[in-house]
Amino acid sequence: MGYRQAAVLTSVSFFLGVLFICLNVDYRILFTPLTEGTARDGIEFYTTFYNSPPAIKALLHSIMGVGLLGLVGKLHKWDDSAMFFDGSSLAAYIFSLAVYLTVGIPACRTVADPVPNVDSRDDQVEALRILSAGNTIIIVLLGAILALQAGEQWARRLEANILQQTAEEQQKAATTVDAETESKKDK
Repeated sequence: MGYRQAAVLTSVSFFLGVLFICLNVDYRILFTPLTEGTARDGIEFYTTFYNSPPAIKALLHSIMGVGLLGLVGKLHKWDDSAMFFDGSSLAAYIFSLAVYLTVGIPACRTVADPVPNVDSRDDQVEALRILSAGNTIIIVLLGAILALQAGEQWARRLEANILQQTAEEQQKAATTVDAETESKKDK
Protein backbone atom coordinates (compact mmCIF):
# COMPACT_ATOMS: atom_id res chain seq x y z
CA MET A 1 0.00 0.00 0.00
CA GLY A 2 1.39 3.35 -1.03
CA TYR A 3 0.88 6.89 0.11
CA ARG A 4 -1.91 7.53 -2.37
CA GLN A 5 -3.96 4.61 -1.15
CA ALA A 6 -3.23 5.59 2.45
CA ALA A 7 -4.52 9.09 1.68
CA VAL A 8 -7.73 7.64 0.26
CA LEU A 9 -8.29 5.20 3.11
CA THR A 10 -7.57 7.69 5.88
CA SER A 11 -9.80 10.40 4.46
CA VAL A 12 -12.67 7.99 3.78
CA SER A 13 -12.31 6.40 7.21
CA PHE A 14 -12.17 9.81 8.89
CA PHE A 15 -15.39 10.91 7.23
CA LEU A 16 -17.09 7.63 8.00
CA GLY A 17 -16.20 8.24 11.64
CA VAL A 18 -17.67 11.75 11.54
CA LEU A 19 -20.81 10.49 9.80
CA PHE A 20 -21.25 7.60 12.23
CA ILE A 21 -21.28 10.18 15.02
CA CYS A 22 -23.98 12.04 13.10
CA LEU A 23 -25.81 8.74 12.60
CA ASN A 24 -26.70 8.76 16.30
CA VAL A 25 -28.99 11.68 15.56
CA ASP A 26 -29.82 10.77 11.95
CA TYR A 27 -31.10 7.32 12.84
CA ARG A 28 -33.69 8.70 15.23
CA ILE A 29 -34.76 11.33 12.71
CA LEU A 30 -35.10 8.93 9.78
CA PHE A 31 -36.11 5.58 11.24
CA THR A 32 -38.14 6.33 14.37
CA PRO A 33 -41.31 8.37 14.82
CA LEU A 34 -40.27 12.00 14.82
CA THR A 35 -41.11 13.64 18.14
CA GLU A 36 -40.49 17.20 19.23
CA GLY A 37 -37.63 16.03 21.46
CA THR A 38 -35.95 14.18 18.60
CA ALA A 39 -36.28 17.21 16.32
CA ARG A 40 -34.93 19.50 19.05
CA ASP A 41 -31.94 17.16 19.64
CA GLY A 42 -31.20 17.09 15.92
CA ILE A 43 -31.46 20.86 15.55
CA GLU A 44 -29.17 21.39 18.56
CA PHE A 45 -26.64 18.85 17.29
CA TYR A 46 -26.42 20.31 13.80
CA THR A 47 -26.44 23.89 15.13
CA THR A 48 -23.40 23.02 17.22
CA PHE A 49 -21.81 21.34 14.21
CA TYR A 50 -22.58 24.33 11.97
CA ASN A 51 -21.26 26.87 14.49
CA SER A 52 -17.96 25.02 15.02
CA PRO A 53 -14.75 27.06 14.79
CA PRO A 54 -13.38 27.75 11.30
CA ALA A 55 -10.32 25.58 12.04
CA ILE A 56 -12.53 22.49 12.30
CA LYS A 57 -14.26 23.30 9.02
CA ALA A 58 -10.88 23.90 7.37
CA LEU A 59 -9.65 20.53 8.67
CA LEU A 60 -12.71 18.74 7.29
CA HIS A 61 -12.39 20.37 3.90
CA SER A 62 -8.64 19.80 3.66
CA ILE A 63 -9.11 16.10 4.43
CA MET A 64 -11.69 16.00 1.63
CA GLY A 65 -9.04 17.42 -0.67
CA VAL A 66 -6.47 14.84 0.46
CA GLY A 67 -8.86 12.01 -0.43
CA LEU A 68 -9.59 13.52 -3.82
CA LEU A 69 -5.90 14.03 -4.57
CA GLY A 70 -5.16 10.46 -3.49
CA LEU A 71 -7.75 9.05 -5.87
CA VAL A 72 -6.61 11.21 -8.77
CA GLY A 73 -3.03 10.21 -8.03
CA LYS A 74 -3.96 6.53 -8.07
CA LEU A 75 -5.55 7.00 -11.49
CA HIS A 76 -2.23 8.26 -12.82
CA LYS A 77 -1.05 4.65 -13.24
CA TRP A 78 -3.98 3.96 -15.62
CA ASP A 79 -4.01 0.17 -15.79
CA ASP A 80 -7.10 -2.05 -15.69
CA SER A 81 -7.14 -1.99 -11.90
CA ALA A 82 -6.96 1.80 -11.80
CA MET A 83 -9.69 2.19 -14.40
CA PHE A 84 -12.14 -0.10 -12.63
CA PHE A 85 -11.45 0.20 -8.91
CA ASP A 86 -9.99 3.69 -8.66
CA GLY A 87 -12.22 5.16 -11.36
CA SER A 88 -15.32 3.82 -9.61
CA SER A 89 -13.98 5.05 -6.27
CA LEU A 90 -13.38 8.49 -7.73
CA ALA A 91 -16.91 8.60 -9.13
CA ALA A 92 -18.37 7.61 -5.74
CA TYR A 93 -16.17 10.16 -3.96
CA ILE A 94 -17.18 12.96 -6.30
CA PHE A 95 -20.84 11.99 -5.92
CA SER A 96 -20.49 12.07 -2.13
CA LEU A 97 -18.86 15.50 -2.36
CA ALA A 98 -21.72 16.66 -4.59
CA VAL A 99 -24.27 15.43 -2.05
CA TYR A 100 -22.37 17.19 0.72
CA LEU A 101 -22.12 20.48 -1.20
CA THR A 102 -25.62 20.55 -2.67
CA VAL A 103 -27.62 18.93 0.13
CA GLY A 104 -25.58 18.89 3.30
CA ILE A 105 -24.40 22.47 3.53
CA PRO A 106 -27.69 24.19 2.53
CA ALA A 107 -29.75 21.89 4.77
CA CYS A 108 -27.38 22.43 7.69
CA ARG A 109 -27.58 26.18 7.13
CA THR A 110 -31.40 26.02 7.17
CA VAL A 111 -31.37 23.95 10.37
CA ALA A 112 -28.81 26.04 12.23
CA ASP A 113 -29.44 29.53 10.88
CA PRO A 114 -32.99 29.83 9.49
CA VAL A 115 -33.83 32.96 7.52
CA PRO A 116 -36.12 35.14 9.68
CA ASN A 117 -39.73 35.38 8.46
CA VAL A 118 -38.99 32.82 5.71
CA ASP A 119 -37.96 29.52 7.30
CA SER A 120 -40.47 28.12 9.75
CA ARG A 121 -39.99 25.37 12.31
CA ASP A 122 -41.48 22.92 9.80
CA ASP A 123 -38.85 24.02 7.25
CA GLN A 124 -36.14 23.33 9.82
CA VAL A 125 -37.50 19.86 10.54
CA GLU A 126 -37.76 19.09 6.83
CA ALA A 127 -34.20 20.31 6.27
CA LEU A 128 -33.14 18.11 9.19
CA ARG A 129 -34.69 15.07 7.50
CA ILE A 130 -33.04 15.94 4.19
CA LEU A 131 -29.67 16.42 5.90
CA SER A 132 -30.01 13.06 7.64
CA ALA A 133 -30.91 11.32 4.39
CA GLY A 134 -27.97 12.97 2.62
CA ASN A 135 -25.61 11.81 5.37
CA THR A 136 -26.92 8.26 4.99
CA ILE A 137 -26.31 8.38 1.24
CA ILE A 138 -22.77 9.60 1.84
CA ILE A 139 -22.16 6.76 4.32
CA VAL A 140 -23.19 4.22 1.67
CA LEU A 141 -20.94 5.86 -0.95
CA LEU A 142 -17.93 5.97 1.36
CA GLY A 143 -18.53 2.34 2.32
CA ALA A 144 -18.53 1.47 -1.38
CA ILE A 145 -15.18 3.23 -1.77
CA LEU A 146 -13.71 1.13 1.04
CA ALA A 147 -15.11 -2.03 -0.56
CA LEU A 148 -13.65 -1.07 -3.95
CA GLN A 149 -10.24 -0.36 -2.43
CA ALA A 150 -10.29 -3.72 -0.61
CA GLY A 151 -11.32 -5.41 -3.86
CA GLU A 152 -8.43 -3.75 -5.65
CA GLN A 153 -5.94 -5.09 -3.11
CA TRP A 154 -7.46 -8.56 -3.30
CA ALA A 155 -7.27 -8.54 -7.11
CA ARG A 156 -3.63 -7.38 -7.07
CA ARG A 157 -2.65 -10.11 -4.61
CA LEU A 158 -4.50 -12.73 -6.62
CA GLU A 159 -2.78 -11.55 -9.80
CA ALA A 160 0.64 -11.64 -8.09
CA ASN A 161 0.00 -15.21 -6.89
CA ILE A 162 -1.07 -16.34 -10.36
CA LEU A 163 2.00 -14.72 -11.95
CA GLN A 164 4.26 -16.36 -9.38
CA GLN A 165 2.71 -19.79 -10.00
CA THR A 166 3.04 -19.33 -13.76
CA ALA A 167 6.69 -18.33 -13.43
CA GLU A 168 7.38 -21.37 -11.22
CA GLU A 169 5.69 -23.68 -13.72
CA GLN A 170 7.66 -22.17 -16.62
CA GLN A 171 10.89 -22.50 -14.68
CA LYS A 172 10.08 -26.13 -13.82
CA ALA A 173 9.25 -26.86 -17.47
CA ALA A 174 12.49 -25.18 -18.60
CA THR A 175 14.47 -27.24 -16.09
CA THR A 176 12.82 -30.45 -17.34
CA VAL A 177 13.58 -29.57 -20.99
CA ASP A 178 17.21 -28.76 -20.08
CA ALA A 179 17.58 -32.08 -18.27
CA GLU A 180 16.17 -34.00 -21.25
CA THR A 181 18.55 -32.17 -23.62
CA GLU A 182 21.51 -33.02 -21.39
CA SER A 183 20.52 -36.70 -21.25
CA LYS A 184 20.23 -36.85 -25.08
CA LYS A 185 23.70 -35.32 -25.46
CA ASP A 186 25.18 -37.94 -23.14
CA LYS A 187 23.82 -40.81 -25.29
